[in-house]
Amino acid sequence: MTSIASLHIYPLKGGRGLSLDQVELDRFGPKNDRRWMVIEADGSFVTQREIPALCQIGAVPSNSGVTLSAPNLEPLVLARPAPDSPTRRVAIWDDETDGVELGPVAADWISQALGASLRLIYLPDHALRRTNPEYDPIGARVSFADGYPILVISEASLEDLNRRLEVPLPMNRFRPNLVVRGSTPFAEDRWRVFSAGGIRFEGLKLCARCPVTTTDQATGARGKEPLRTLASFRKHADGVMFGMNVAHRGSGTLRVGDPIAVEETGTVPNDRPVAPRSVPPEGVR
Repeated sequence: MTSIASLHIYPLKGGRGLSLDQVELDRFGPKNDRRWMVIEADGSFVTQREIPALCQIGAVPSNSGVTLSAPNLEPLVLARPAPDSPTRRVAIWDDETDGVELGPVAADWISQALGASLRLIYLPDHALRRTNPEYDPIGARVSFADGYPILVISEASLEDLNRRLEVPLPMNRFRPNLVVRGSTPFAEDRWRVFSAGGIRFEGLKLCARCPVTTTDQATGARGKEPLRTLASFRKHADGVMFGMNVAHRGSGTLRVGDPIAVEETGTVPNDRPVAPRSVPPEGVR
C-alpha cells in the first residue's frame, strides 16, 4: 500500500525543517510552511543558496507567532502581525507579493545569526501569489515557497539515488513536504492526480534541484553530491529533477500513515529527459 511516510514544514524559508505527525492544509499549502522569510533591504529574498548557514536557524510556529533559534543566540519570540499591519513588496524569483516587515529587533537578531545585514518578513493571510499558469492553469495560492505549495518525494526514489552514491544522503537534503512509502522509484513523477486524507492533489511540474541539495542540513557544509550523480541519470532539458511539485485542490488534514490513491498518471509538461551520462570512475572526479 502506498501511504504517507512523513510530513514536513519549513516555517522560515530556507530554515530548519520540522517533522510532524499531521499537517493541516490551508489556502497556501501546509499550515505555517514558509510564512516567514529572510530578505535583503531591497526586498529580495534570501535562501540557503546564498547563505548555507540558514539551515541552522530553527523556527517553531504557534497560534500567536513563531520562536526562532540559532547557534550562540538567545531564542527570539515574534508575534504574528495584526491583519491590518502595513505591508511592503518582496520579490521571490520573478514574482512579487506582500509581506509584513517584522521590525528592528527581528532584523538585528537575524543579522547577527547569519552575519549579514538582513531583515525578517511575514506573509499575511491576504497576500496574493499564485502558481505558474504555464504549469497550473487552474491556479493555486502559494506562500514564500519557491513556486508551488507542496513537494512530494518517495522513499523509493531516495533509495534508488543512494544506491548510486558513495555516501548515502538523508531525505532532508531535498526538503520535501510529503514523503511517500510503498511506491516504486520515481513513481511520483507520473502522479497527475492523487488523493490522501480526503484531499485531491495534482502533480504539476518536476522539481529542478539546486545547490541547496548539496548542503548538509545540520552544519551548512556544502559539497558536490547529490547533484553530480543526479545529473548522470535525472538530467532534463530544464535541469536536474528530483521530486514532484504538487497543488492541493481542497483543505483538510494529512496524517502520517494515510493511504495514497493514485487516480491518474501521465507526464507533466517539463518531463523532458536528455540522454543520461555515466559517472566518471573514482579517481577522475
